[in-house]
Amino acid sequence: MTTEEQPTRHERAESDKRRRTRGVKLFIRDIVIIFLAAIVISVGIKAFLIRSFYIPSGSMKDTLQIDDRIIVNELVPNVIPIEHGDVVVFRDPGGWLDPRYEPPQNWFVTSVDWVLSVVGLSAPDSNDHLIKRVIGLPGDTVECCNTFGQMSVNGVPLDEPYLKLGPGVTKASGTDFSVTVPKDSLWVMGDNRYDSKDSRYNTDQPGKGFVPIENVVGRAFVVSWPIDHWSWLDNYPTVFAGVDDKSP
Repeated sequence: MTTEEQPTRHERAESDKRRRTRGVKLFIRDIVIIFLAAIVISVGIKAFLIRSFYIPSGSMKDTLQIDDRIIVNELVPNVIPIEHGDVVVFRDPGGWLDPRYEPPQNWFVTSVDWVLSVVGLSAPDSNDHLIKRVIGLPGDTVECCNTFGQMSVNGVPLDEPYLKLGPGVTKASGTDFSVTVPKDSLWVMGDNRYDSKDSRYNTDQPGKGFVPIENVVGRAFVVSWPIDHWSWLDNYPTVFAGVDDKSP
């Protein structure tokens, strides 16, 4: 290359500038693509796999505390069947929840909450849902209480270690009952048995206290927040051992 054909200092500087500009543009493009992919994946996970809820009441103490954040497996019940002892989140079957007044929020808080809900990090609809433990599945006979104060399912008495009972209280329920769970429905109860408006106290509603399985959003399987409450949520298979045998 002759001296005349060699790039000048100005031309080299312009070439370096174009390369840097192109590199910055590629970097920004990649960041945007990664961000959008993360949003799409998060939305997909929330829509089909898991989502977050918070606990608005004390009906599941001491298993769950007020304002705990839980992660819910949305594959239950459509892909994975519900089992005895599962802690499930479900939509109000009708009349279980009292009407609530939601104070107006400013547009910024509402917008942030919406964005977080899209990716499953917020749960603005938690107040429209309930969370209880599944005691009876379709066809089960659930009764309380026997002479030892225990509840039974299909004649099998339950020793329930997750119950929160008051001092000196030995009965698993303050209300005696005997029900047979209809098809495609559940009988659910709170672990804080004397402070839970569950199936027992909604028998005067259209669903007679039973929860349609189609109302179940999913099974809660972990407490994710606060960190000191982190724990897996057990469905206590040993408690319900033998209750699936409905033979006489």
